[in-house]
Amino acid sequence: MIRADKVFPSQTKVGLAESSSDHQRAIRVLAVDDESSARKLLFVILGPPAFECATASNGEDALECLRRERFDAVISDLHMPGISGMQLLMQVRLRYPHIAFLVTTGVDDVDIGVQAMRGGADDYLVKPLRDSAVLASLKRALHKRELEQQVENYRQHLEAMVAQRTEQLQGALRQVELNYSETLRALGSAIDLRDNATAGHSQRVCRYSIDMALAMGWSDETLGSLGRAAYLHDIGKLGIPDRVLLKPGPLTAEEREIMQQHVQIGFNLIKGISFLAEAAEIVLMHHERFDGSGYPCGLKGEQILLGARVFAVADTLDAITSDRPYQRAASFQVARETIRCLSGSQFDPEVVSVFLGVPEEIWTTIARN
Repeated sequence: MIRADKVFPSQTKVGLAESSSDHQRAIRVLAVDDESSARKLLFVILGPPAFECATASNGEDALECLRRERFDAVISDLHMPGISGMQLLMQVRLRYPHIAFLVTTGVDDVDIGVQAMRGGADDYLVKPLRDSAVLASLKRALHKRELEQQVENYRQHLEAMVAQRTEQLQGALRQVELNYSETLRALGSAIDLRDNATAGHSQRVCRYSIDMALAMGWSDETLGSLGRAAYLHDIGKLGIPDRVLLKPGPLTAEEREIMQQHVQIGFNLIKGISFLAEAAEIVLMHHERFDGSGYPCGLKGEQILLGARVFAVADTLDAITSDRPYQRAASFQVARETIRCLSGSQFDPEVVSVFLGVPEEIWTTIARN
């Protein structure tokens, strides 16, 4: 008979998780066979100090043993009354996937062994059992399970590391987005200061636009583009001469043409910034009209981005309810009626319908804050 410590010289390094307090723990094996002689033989082969062997005479008893105690490996006969060895294999793989599982059979038939291994067995042994075959097969199975456990541990560690890095990256991105937002708000305020008659205009128009978009069920991503466009919609006015931008009276035809250039100037300024690409399109189109009479391209209907159609209503709302060089602020009731009358001509009727569905108190609250 071959001694177990010759086949397993390190004892605890095969299929076992070592610890400082359990360095010499024996390998625990459950031998399952309806034949008493087969159980006794495995009990002798798998004796101490390398092993602790428990036995069960059928599949039902084996499952009960596995429920009560921890085992490193199961060696089971395939042909047993009640729960067969193949059925036991399926149950063990389902409930205890990291246990090594060997099957034994009295039929020297490769097909049976292949079938069992396809079902999750680590190896198969042909009766009558030989010490060397049992120990060598068990060594391979435990080593395989140990490697699988190491891979699983590595996968879990990798997933945890990825999750940690992802959270760190998301935190960094949130900070970047916050910095972007703060920068855009500051830039919007700078634009408003350039045209001091409309101080706070960019912030109000942004909030008006976002409220309408929320009522339309927009996603966070599209809300972000709309908000960025709202802050930057008049950035092109930085390129408009003071004599035109700050003129207190009506503009001449030539001056209106110069003023209208601010949408193209604004578009050109931000179109090359990747995260502002969609916002740049809204900046370009925010003076287009639903009936095609707007500028700079005379776009009509759905040729105009929905964001620009939403923004156009918000921009007009603030223009009517704010003091301008050429007019005093009107009430929100007047603004609502004016926008309703321009539905289908200057504005998208669907957007106007959403606007009119928002209580007036919402707009007045935004204007005050």
